[in-house]
Amino acid sequence: MEPRRNAFDQPIGAPVPGWNGARPPGREPLTGRYCRIEPVDVERHAGDLYDAYRSASDGRDWTYLAVGPFDSLASYREHLTRAAASADPLHYAAIDLASGKAVGTLALMRIDPANGVIEVGHVTYSPRLKRTRIATEAMFLLMNEVFDKLGYRRFEWKCDSLNEPSRVAALRYGFTFEGIFRQAIVYRERNRDTAWFSIIDSEWPTLRSSYTRWLDAGNFDAQGRQIERLVDLVARQRAAA
Repeated sequence: MEPRRNAFDQPIGAPVPGWNGARPPGREPLTGRYCRIEPVDVERHAGDLYDAYRSASDGRDWTYLAVGPFDSLASYREHLTRAAASADPLHYAAIDLASGKAVGTLALMRIDPANGVIEVGHVTYSPRLKRTRIATEAMFLLMNEVFDKLGYRRFEWKCDSLNEPSRVAALRYGFTFEGIFRQAIVYRERNRDTAWFSIIDSEWPTLRSSYTRWLDAGNFDAQGRQIERLVDLVARQRAAA
């Protein structure tokens, strides 16, 4: 499609009529079928989270994060205390509704209501959360909040370009790869080239439908194994759109 042109015959962007910005995220819990996400609280969540992270066989889950691993509950509580005091990033704990325990964290960050842009980051899933319905539903709950309730236009995911599991997860969740920002960050005394991904508001209805179908109890057999993969549902819905 040809771009619009102004009075000087210069190409200009599509109109966004009536745009008044998005709303900043609140601190209300978000509850789904399998999990609840709520702002981190040291007293309620630190013990569960530290225990969940300690269930990993080694420290590889922390390689691409700026913090951790933590060698004691006291050191993890110090970290979570700082996280709980932050408004941006706004850190959430993911609670398994079946056990009532916190099993991982994630955050909304780089919150820009004026332009309708927000990012999900600090995704720290324990072995008790990875590759479960909770992991996917936690992301769905954030997306639903960001697009349907708060009115954002763009939802971002960024990671170290060498973090292959994170890049695969972003694509599975329906984010579109946008490119590499070279030498974007220095952390752990090493360079990070950052891979950028996004979902925009016009893509959300298709993704919402795919997530809803994937999370339905009928999409899992008696052993809890998925029948249809989320990535396949997303691809099929996009092709039909």
